[in-house]
Amino acid sequence: MSSRRASSPWPEDSGYDALMTDPALPADLVASFRRFRSDRYPAERERYERLANEGQRPSTMVVACSDSRSGPETVFDARPGELFIVRNVAALVPVYAPDTGSHGASAALEFAVLALGISSIVVMGHGRCGGVAAAFNDAAPLTATDFIGTWVAGLRDLGADMDPAVRADPERRRRELERRTVEQSLMNLRTFPWIRSREAAGGLVLSGCWFDIALGELWALGPSGWAAVPEA
Repeated sequence: MSSRRASSPWPEDSGYDALMTDPALPADLVASFRRFRSDRYPAERERYERLANEGQRPSTMVVACSDSRSGPETVFDARPGELFIVRNVAALVPVYAPDTGSHGASAALEFAVLALGISSIVVMGHGRCGGVAAAFNDAAPLTATDFIGTWVAGLRDLGADMDPAVRADPERRRRELERRTVEQSLMNLRTFPWIRSREAAGGLVLSGCWFDIALGELWALGPSGWAAVPEA
């Protein structure tokens, strides 16, 4: 008789039984975990124990892209417990939608603002973003459902008023669209009433940044537009 639970979501031919006997994690992740256990965890054991016992109290939430090249924890050299992060394709914040649908990014925002009481939300875009590119190219969808196309559909109007000189240069056009995506997400954040009210009262600061993967540079959106963050 199979050891699979009667309520298992795995179909009979899914390879579930093999999963239970073979290593459940890729070998490179197991090796990385072992390095964590031997190096980083002993050095930060007290921090991990404190976070476990006292809970997390990050002051900043970062909305970032799922892209493996632009992790906020790496870019901001953050330690455990310092950043509350939600990542999705293109670092998008949806418009506030108070319905009965399932809203992953909105749920993270709700918890960060109302439960954790964070004081800052940063939307972090990055260079060569495949999600942003998907909104503006004519490639065929990966599946009939086209989850990616549906998710990034709201970006397609962002290039409508772009300067012709910028539009004609592929590199400048790509960078402009990536930064406009960050700006759009900041606008969408302000459609959430409990974010808008806290920002108006001075208890919450909204910021935008863009990370250049190739150069390792960070650009921030300020009152006068985009500018590189000084290294020192």
